[in-house]
Amino acid sequence: MKFLLSGVIFTLGLFPFAAQAQQQSLNTQVAGMVEALRLAAPKTGSANDGYHSEWQVKPETLKGWSKFCLEKEVSPAEFESNAPLARQIVTCIIDRELKAQLEATNNNEIEAVRGTACWWMTGKYTGCNSGFSADYVKKVLNYYQKPST
Repeated sequence: MKFLLSGVIFTLGLFPFAAQAQQQSLNTQVAGMVEALRLAAPKTGSANDGYHSEWQVKPETLKGWSKFCLEKEVSPAEFESNAPLARQIVTCIIDRELKAQLEATNNNEIEAVRGTACWWMTGKYTGCNSGFSADYVKKVLNYYQKPST
């Protein structure tokens, strides 16, 4: 009985470390996804293309995202000119979306990245099997899988 109790205490003692490691892993995945989306963002070559920041976010999308993440609206100009703020909002949204996709795919990281990239481009988690959206998802996945230098 003494050994059983010791095993339970030892196992329960490790639980916070396992949860912390899992959170660190998710944070790493989110950071990798945020960077992959930044690198894969379409380069329009026009300063007035209607998209904002290095992530190329539409103003109407930004409105909802900033309200969700910061509980206040951020203007496109502020989002465009404040790189740390832009990264904070994108990270918040990707944390939400990637976590949902990891759950939906039973923690299949590659499928979760694909679904999140498809959602980023189209607003849907599926349907990016051909054309521009498929090319974009592949590009995001390639950046995601490349180790940071």
